[in-house]
Amino acid sequence: MTTTQRPAGSFVSPAATPRLEEALRVVGATVAQASVAALVEEAVGAGECSLAADGPLVCLTGKHTGRSPKDRYVVREPSSEAEVWWGDVNRPISEEQFALLEQKVLDHLRGRKVYLRRAFVGNHPEHRRALEVVSEYAWHSLFAHHLFIRPTEDELREFAPEFRVVSVPSLKVDPAELGVRSETVVALHFGRRLLIIAGTEYAGEMKKGIFTMMNFLLPRAGILPMHCSANVGAAGDVALFFGLSGTGKTSLSADSTRTLIGDDEHGWGPDGIFNFEGGCYAKLIRLSPTAEPEIYATTRRFGSVLENVPYDPGTRQLDLDSEAITENTRGAYPLDFIPNASVTGRAGNPRNVILLTADAFGVLPPVSRLSTDQALYHFISGYTAKVAGTEVGVTEPTATFSTCFGAPFMPRHAEVYAEMLGQNLERTGAQAWLVNTGWTGGPYGVGHRISIRDTRAMVRAILEGKLDGGVGFDREPVFGIAVPRSCPDVPAEMLQPRNTWSDKDAYDRQRQQLAGMFIENFQEIASGASDHVLSGGPRTGA
Repeated sequence: MTTTQRPAGSFVSPAATPRLEEALRVVGATVAQASVAALVEEAVGAGECSLAADGPLVCLTGKHTGRSPKDRYVVREPSSEAEVWWGDVNRPISEEQFALLEQKVLDHLRGRKVYLRRAFVGNHPEHRRALEVVSEYAWHSLFAHHLFIRPTEDELREFAPEFRVVSVPSLKVDPAELGVRSETVVALHFGRRLLIIAGTEYAGEMKKGIFTMMNFLLPRAGILPMHCSANVGAAGDVALFFGLSGTGKTSLSADSTRTLIGDDEHGWGPDGIFNFEGGCYAKLIRLSPTAEPEIYATTRRFGSVLENVPYDPGTRQLDLDSEAITENTRGAYPLDFIPNASVTGRAGNPRNVILLTADAFGVLPPVSRLSTDQALYHFISGYTAKVAGTEVGVTEPTATFSTCFGAPFMPRHAEVYAEMLGQNLERTGAQAWLVNTGWTGGPYGVGHRISIRDTRAMVRAILEGKLDGGVGFDREPVFGIAVPRSCPDVPAEMLQPRNTWSDKDAYDRQRQQLAGMFIENFQEIASGASDHVLSGGPRTGA
């Protein structure tokens, strides 16, 4: 999609527009670095949010209960233009359009109270970036306090912001005047390290906007930015978990026997990995106190920010099973709310890299070992499947491909990140795995979802080295991946999905259909991939 074309003279020129970085300091009263208690008090007092039982803040985000990817734009400007992968994900707007948006933001905020939050992004001393978040809502400032890295008092005294986020949810732009799709705009200017968010209350836009900024900048420094969770064992064995929403990325990394490094965003450089964030942003729908006790406990903590979670207006008890508002209910909390979280947010090079998928077609094995070429193919593909009921109009399993398991946040071409991943796998000898947390015994509606108990057993076997040798592997005939013949604490018949289907011919047809989807998708996004990477994909004629 391209933005609406307008006569150049209808825009305010960049030179004529006061820069937000300077002008925001005089727009009105500024509440800087407010405490958690003060922000909770302000948010409740202003009617932004409500307190639930046990103290979490429950906030409703209006019509936007998730990100609005079709309203996200990247400014086409000289310092970054040649490096951005332009297209449906990274839609361009001009510097003139961005300047007009800046002016609208300043006019809107003049005389209003704003909340200022200073924080860091990146737990590596050489790659840490100073961030300033200006928000119209108190709870957005609390969200930023939780999700980004909190400076010490000494660090605040010498703080020099490199990135800025300006969040103005109540500003609804005129699409015709600004030349955009709707009254909601999320605009990134890589040259000025500036993110403007207007017309949406969904706090995740702040987090993912800064993630996108890091994803653009870090490859220049030789750091692979990753949409993944990470943990580390007592022996220093690091594991990465890539996966789209609903595949178990957060749940599987929150393991009481291992130290959590982070649940979503990391960098991987020569000396190991580091978390970008100081908190977690977990999906809460149908959260289980037995299967995910650490995350569940955060929903009972004062200061946690819960988005769009229904609750009883009398007792204020939460209903985590309800999707009456949205299935995308979320919880934001500091990393130290998880009892075994890393203090440093850093660890060494990974030993295992796990790619997660929730295959609703019931085709892929629950666990399989990948060669480097296969890992890169599946990394670029970023496959999972939506099931009926998760979105309007979805009545049967639907394949979803998101490059690098995070296409909306990847401003560079997927092959840039894939090449860096391949180099890191070869350099460190890390083993890649594909773990399917989706369906077995048939597709969604016929079979059943693989239990989190069985998935945890498979992940535990990977991390403890019990699948490294001795169990034996069989080559899956279409996808070519290596399937173990046994796995501790997992029924052997589960490991070969074809054996779990009563209709073997139906399984074969479904497998060929899914393989065709992979091939068609890959041709669209990575037609220039090397023969080695292409060899890591499925064969429909097998």
